[in-house]
Amino acid sequence: MPPDGSKLIGMVAGEPSGDFLGAHLIAALRERLPEARFAGIGGAKMEALGFDSWFPIDKLAVRGYAEVLRHYLEIVAIRRRLRRRLLRERPALFIGVDAPDFNLALERRLKRAGIATLHYVSPSIWAWRGKRIGTVRRAADQVLALFPFEVPIYRNAGIPVTYVGHPLADAIPLEDATLQARERLHLPAERKILGLLPGSRQSELEYMAATFVRAAKLVAERLPQALFLVPLASRGTRAQFEDAVYAEGAQELPIKILFGHARDAIAASDVVLVASGTATLEAALYRKPMVITYRMAEASWKLMSRMRYQPYVGLPNIIAGEFIVPELLQDDATPENLAQVLLNVLADPVIRRRIPERLAEIHRALRQNTAARAAEAVLPWLAHA
Repeated sequence: MPPDGSKLIGMVAGEPSGDFLGAHLIAALRERLPEARFAGIGGAKMEALGFDSWFPIDKLAVRGYAEVLRHYLEIVAIRRRLRRRLLRERPALFIGVDAPDFNLALERRLKRAGIATLHYVSPSIWAWRGKRIGTVRRAADQVLALFPFEVPIYRNAGIPVTYVGHPLADAIPLEDATLQARERLHLPAERKILGLLPGSRQSELEYMAATFVRAAKLVAERLPQALFLVPLASRGTRAQFEDAVYAEGAQELPIKILFGHARDAIAASDVVLVASGTATLEAALYRKPMVITYRMAEASWKLMSRMRYQPYVGLPNIIAGEFIVPELLQDDATPENLAQVLLNVLADPVIRRRIPERLAEIHRALRQNTAARAAEAVLPWLAHA
């Protein structure tokens, strides 16, 4: 019997990348179930498709142990209120989109109450905190994995898993898009352009904004024709970055700040300086040479460093299983180091040729028509509800 399209599907996305994933899945499900209702926590992209967000997504967009601790009581209160409402309204299915620290605990309680739970995006158990696989087993009836190397991990643990690929690989063209992006942003075709992506969260810009501005100043001293593109996700992050520009006396720096347009900024760039996260995958899919960096509270860094299983943190390197792009993290992420590596990449034609070749291999592997695959994995659970 086909699933009832009028049933409620609960979802929680905790940050902009999850909002993107959730929106793609909602769109694919609506093609099959036009009367379906979606509610929980989501961002603007999900809301544009009719998603009813009961709490602001910004409340969950916090990274790092020290940062989470500052907001812990508020986050726990939101989860408690959300859980009570979901238990009261009894969705046919709950889908946690990434945000494992928030979603897995919620999924566990819903699963105990007889509500089917799917976790969309595997927690990075292959990188750190591998013991969480036990938590995933107790919380999720099925995992929808974005990367092929995740599938055997879950199968070996006896957890149902489906590899769906990554929707960014479907959305981003296989062909070079540099000239088209520069035309859309009204940028000169011949100028050296560097994309600066210091993060999508205000907690990230707290540690990254000044470092990025100082690095840009050092690059501009050596490369006066450089132009810097800075796409920012919100008014708050834009204000933070502009404050850093003024604080560092960089008002004359050739910076073009964009509200959104992150993909256009990446596509238009010759090289990208990017905070570790989903944006590194976007840069990889556009086949751009990049320098991955990150800074956080020292206490958070020490805790996470002890639990890391791999020498790399950037998604392009994790997927490749080797360093194909440089990473400068925490104490190594000085403006001087970042500027020097950016200049090295720009000056080396071999790097500028080989890195895009390797990144194109990643793009082809992740291009799986993800939204349709994920929707097909969801439908049987709705039929059983």
